[in-house]
Amino acid sequence: MTSYWCATALLPTGIAHGVLVSTADGRFTSVAPDAEPGDAQILNGLVIPGLANCHSHAFHRALRGRTQTERGTFWTWRDQMYAVAAALTPDTYYDLAKAVYGEMLLAGITAVGEFHYLHHAPGGHRYDDPNAMGLALIAAARDVGIRITLLDTCYLAGGIDQPLNEVQQRFSDGDATAWASRVSQLTGGDDVVIGAAAHSVRGVPQDQLGAVASAFPDVPLHIHLSEQVAENAACLEAYGRTPAQVLDEAGFLSGRTSAVHATHLTAVDVRLLGSSATYSCFCPTTERDLADGIGPSVQLRDAGSALTLGSDSHAVIDLFEEMRAVELDERLASQERGHWSAAELLKAATADGHRSIGFEDAGVIEVGARADLVALRLDSVRTAGTGGTVETAVFAVSAADVADVVVSGKQVVVDGNHLTMDVSTGLASSIAAVTP
Repeated sequence: MTSYWCATALLPTGIAHGVLVSTADGRFTSVAPDAEPGDAQILNGLVIPGLANCHSHAFHRALRGRTQTERGTFWTWRDQMYAVAAALTPDTYYDLAKAVYGEMLLAGITAVGEFHYLHHAPGGHRYDDPNAMGLALIAAARDVGIRITLLDTCYLAGGIDQPLNEVQQRFSDGDATAWASRVSQLTGGDDVVIGAAAHSVRGVPQDQLGAVASAFPDVPLHIHLSEQVAENAACLEAYGRTPAQVLDEAGFLSGRTSAVHATHLTAVDVRLLGSSATYSCFCPTTERDLADGIGPSVQLRDAGSALTLGSDSHAVIDLFEEMRAVELDERLASQERGHWSAAELLKAATADGHRSIGFEDAGVIEVGARADLVALRLDSVRTAGTGGTVETAVFAVSAADVADVVVSGKQVVVDGNHLTMDVSTGLASSIAAVTP
């Protein structure tokens, strides 16, 4: 059993002081406010539950600082992304993912939903183990100390009625049946969830979406939805319906589904996501970076679609920035303030986020939950004088203010440093191995 004493902590009942928590087998066994620290490990600052990064493409981290040198769109950015995808092997992907997940831990992220579609060798050739790339991601997560949901992604087409290009051949299993057969060989564990995904209505033909949705009916199910106007236009031309309507007809929308981005939606689309209790996973820093647009977060929330958050392309790995960006982007779009409270945004980044990737018992500091703790500095130049409130955690803190991180009862970050790896060095070397 390990105990931690939190000077200030965010509990389900609100901010509390002198909180002594005990953990065993990775879970909280007691949570006691107004307690003495005794011989417990001390976590200063404001302690919040662990954060869930619900949408990650680990290899995109290699693009940071390399895609900002020219004008363009999502589609020109994609060409640069494909160049990195073409260079990866299971070994280099393990090294890169381990460093990226290390960066996430330093930012207070205790679980990641990895939207994984880079399955095969160049030209679509199979590795001896057809899941070699996915297993590299799982091993990287385990070795660095973060929980992972491997959202193994079906990717079959280069666009609606378009063939795969040379790089995309690495992504494809040929059809949904072959994809499901490969995924069925993966096994999860207490720290690993094997989930499912379809890349998009661009990447999976309409007649195969239902097979993806039904293949694994009890796991998280994710999909990119209406990220670009061009995607919607192509879908309307081919099918006469919006991407959300196509997904609804395929039985894809449900309480286990996450629609990633959900940027360019009609009123009918919003109702479909809300009435099905589909999650809406926003990735504001990526959506800004790629000039995709601002999604209708308030309308989705009011319709019944819970918000979750992701760092997607990893232009930034900072869920505090993602949280406040939802509110700040809404202010830009509406020219009004106060659409999302700090408590609502933090819930999206913690409890709701964890649920959407299959860790229903995480994201809250209470007995029985997974023992994840993130201690935020209250004495940095960003947080000094802010009072240590929920608003501090959302509207003042950055990832640089994360001091200590506990995952499933085990401390993995101390005073801003990972205990077992030099994350900066790991990032530099692993990115250099896959970029010019």
